[in-house]
Amino acid sequence: MRFNVLVTAVGAAALMAACTTTDPNTGMTYRNNTRTGALIGAGAGAVLGYLTNTSDGEEGRTNALIGAGVGALAGAAVGNYMDRQQAALRAELADTGVQVVRQGDNLILQMPSDVTFPTAEYTIQPQFYPVLDDVAGILNQYPQTTVDVVGHADSRGDDAYNQTLSERRALSVADYLINRGVIRERLFVAGMGERQPIASNATAQGQAQNRRVEIVIRPFRG
Repeated sequence: MRFNVLVTAVGAAALMAACTTTDPNTGMTYRNNTRTGALIGAGAGAVLGYLTNTSDGEEGRTNALIGAGVGALAGAAVGNYMDRQQAALRAELADTGVQVVRQGDNLILQMPSDVTFPTAEYTIQPQFYPVLDDVAGILNQYPQTTVDVVGHADSRGDDAYNQTLSERRALSVADYLINRGVIRERLFVAGMGERQPIASNATAQGQAQNRRVEIVIRPFRG
């Protein structure tokens, strides 16, 4: 079922219901809505977090995946599983502009926003659809992983604007992946604004690197 981003008409009570939670895996702080798990776009900003229907925490994601029949990885199987997924992603994403980075047993897909989105927008460019189709296809072939979709911005412009843009871009990518069959229980969505640069914001080249959406793929250990 298509994952819907609910748009505006959000009153003050809904905003007050949002609270702050920290992902135990990444240390990232994000806003969530513990009662509904809804993702809210437009004027009020995005309410982000885990996309399970039962809980917005890591434990809820684990329980939801087990309930969906996703088996946990353990021991030597973890490294082998991630090796094969890494090779598949690199083969599919060669020459697309998407970088596949390995950090331990985790894989990070770095998607520059300049090739993913029009300037200052969060609607995915149609020419990038085939790339995300390939990403979704590999994720569906390797279901024993969790998927964090995280938006980032450079330091130009207003902090609040950059934060909102990073959230909306992450939501757009998550929405697309779910629409291509990636089960929502695997997903965590966050926008980090300009807080986690990977290059200097003093140069145009560094700013381009910092404007990105990352997909962090982790082995599901149960």
